[in-house]
Parts: sequence; structure tokens; C-alpha cells
Amino acid sequence: MIGKEKLHLALNHRDGPVPVDFGATAITGIHCTIVEKLREYYGLEKRPVTIQDPYQMLGVVDEDLRQALGVDVIGYPALYDLMGLRHNGDVQEWKTPWGQDVLMPGDFRYEVKDGKVYSFPPQGENPPASAVLPDSGCFFDAIVRQEEFDEEDLNPEDNLEEFGPLSEENIAFLKKGAEALAKTSYGVVGGPGGTGLGDIAMVPAVQLAAPKGIRDVEEWYVSTAIRRDYLHEVFSRQTEISIQNLQTYKDIVGDLADVVNVCGTDFGTQHSTFCSLDTFRELYFPYYKKINDWIHENTGWKTFKHSCGAVEPFIDSLLDCGFDILNPVQWTAAGMDKENLKQKYGSRLVFWGGGVDTQRVLPYGTAEEVYAQVTDCLKCFAPGGGYVFNTIHNTQAKTPVENFAAMVRALRDFNR
Repeated sequence: MIGKEKLHLALNHRDGPVPVDFGATAITGIHCTIVEKLREYYGLEKRPVTIQDPYQMLGVVDEDLRQALGVDVIGYPALYDLMGLRHNGDVQEWKTPWGQDVLMPGDFRYEVKDGKVYSFPPQGENPPASAVLPDSGCFFDAIVRQEEFDEEDLNPEDNLEEFGPLSEENIAFLKKGAEALAKTSYGVVGGPGGTGLGDIAMVPAVQLAAPKGIRDVEEWYVSTAIRRDYLHEVFSRQTEISIQNLQTYKDIVGDLADVVNVCGTDFGTQHSTFCSLDTFRELYFPYYKKINDWIHENTGWKTFKHSCGAVEPFIDSLLDCGFDILNPVQWTAAGMDKENLKQKYGSRLVFWGGGVDTQRVLPYGTAEEVYAQVTDCLKCFAPGGGYVFNTIHNTQAKTPVENFAAMVRALRDFNR
């Protein structure tokens, strides 16, 4: 059974081998240090790892490693990443602060100062740094570049500068990618981007030389309470642009894509939700529903919603506004008991992730503990379909490669 067939069974809540995703998205990826170690562990050709997402320093899982890991799902991203860098095959060699040779996008600009790596937006002449990789850090953090604004004269267009119709360059890139998709046996996760309403990874706009509007993370969260009219205007216009781009994307991709990653906005912390359910339904729900309704009325794609944390109180509302898939299924958070999630929502919602605890067990447990936990998670989530295996969010740096291999063994043994 090929990957696409496994994925379709899972998406349609039918029993079958559990499909596996390592690296299809920027929230189901593997840190580049671990990709390099996995290549060595499985005896694959030694070469610099290509960086899939410089923000989080995630490595590309190449075809040979996909085969070694038993991957069933691949990504079909747009041209630009969250840092505004183009993934068009133009790369540059770069030695990371931890001494690893990697291939970064060709338009990656940086400087090293006081042991920190500062990244600059690809556009503009001599723009200030927009992200920093701290000394001894493993990925970049956004630099807040909040300009002063007049509370009485806020312009929603300022928070829409990074959203717009897909460029001709992006369209050409997607068309070229679609030719390869027509030949693949993998399940495909795609999306044109721009649909992540209030995604905190996007608010600072690290890809822009001089972002205007509300760009400080704390100020943005304050705005969800005191500037809702402003955010409604931003979300309404963003939704209009997104649907235009989804139409363009559909014309290019059609049914070659199986899943569209709609949104990465987080609504949960380790212990609670970021906002009340009433706030979610009043501020976010109408726009998610409009996007999901368009997708379901015009395509066969399933819609993918990422949110970390304790979001069980929101799951019925996520279903009501049309999401088909929840990731990363952080059952380690408060109120997210995995057996309860499966029993209560398993017939209506596809769980994508939740395969092992990436905060404690995968990085700090033994290989035997990893194997046991993965097996337990599979026994919970897999029956009746509706499950795609991945870890709880990305595999982080410093994870022992033996533990990752134990996870792969548990997957294979369960599917066997």
C-alpha cells in the first residue's frame, strides 16, 4: 500500500496501516542536527543538510531518508518561507554556530556579533536585523521591531503588508512543483500560505524590512482584548486575500494535494487556553469557517489546524468551523487526556501527531521508554483510522538519535 492510500484511509476514518509524517510541514519537522545524525545512523550518504525552515532550523528529509524512516506524507510548500527566503533550489553553504555544515536559501543574509547570528530580511537596502539565533541556541527568535503607532489612527492595511495575491514567481514555482506531484506516491500536504489568522510566528513579520502596524507579540495579544474591531478588519481582509489565493492554488494543484495546512495559530498553553471560548467564537471562528467552507465546497482537500497546548475546550468549535485535522495533539497538556480525545472526537476529527512526548520522553527518556510510549499512543489513536503519526510538534535538537530510531521501530512493529 502506497503512502497516499494509507493517508486516504486515515483521513476517511478507516482502519489500515498508520501513515507517517516526518518533515511534511514546519510543525511536523526534524531539527537539522537530528536529520544529519539520522542519515549517519541509517548509513546514508554524508552530505550537508538542506534547511527546510531557517526560522526553526528544520532539515529537509530527502528521499533516501524518507525510505529509511517509512515516511508516507510529503509537503508541497509555496516558494517563500516565514523569513521571506525563497526555496527555489538556490542555496549557499553555511556553517552553523554548533559547527554543522548546512545549505541555506541563497538569499539568506546574516552577520555574527557577540556570539549571536543576526538574520536580515531579504528585501530592502541595509534593513535592520529581524531575527536572532542566540548564543548556544538552536533556532532563530524574532526581533520585535514595533514602531510607535497612534491608537486613534491605526490602519489595518499596515498589518496586511505581507499578505497579497500570489506572485507570478510563486505561481511558476507551484506549477513546476505540481508536475512532480503528479508522479508521487506520497500523500501531499500543501497550501498557499496566508491563512494563519493571528499566527504569532507571523505577527513580527521577520520577512519585512520595516513592518508597520501591531508587531509586538505582547501588544498583539492585548489587541485581542481591546482592539477587536481592528483585528476584525485585518482578519476580514486577510480572509478575502486567502480565498483568492486558494482559488489560484486550486487551479494549479487540483486534487494532487490531499491536505491543506490552513492555520498555525496557537490557542493553548501547557495549562490552559490563551483566550476564552467566547473570544475564539467571536473573533476567529467566522473567518476560519469562511476559509474552510470555501475549501470544502470547491475541493476535496482536508483542512489542517495546528494548535499547541490545552485546547480541548475548543475542539467542538474547531469542528464547527470546518477543520478536519488537529495537530500536534499535545496530550501532555492539561485536559488533553488522549483516551478521552479519541473517544470523544475520534470519529469526527483526524489526529495528526501526538505520537510521543517531545518535551520529556523523546529527548530525555531511554530508547525502551520511547518504544513503549509510542506503542501506547498508537494503540490509543490508531483504531478506526483518523490518525497520522508524528511527534508532539517538531523533533528538537539534542534528541538522541537512538531514541528517534526506537520510535521508528515501534511504528514498524505496530503496522506490521
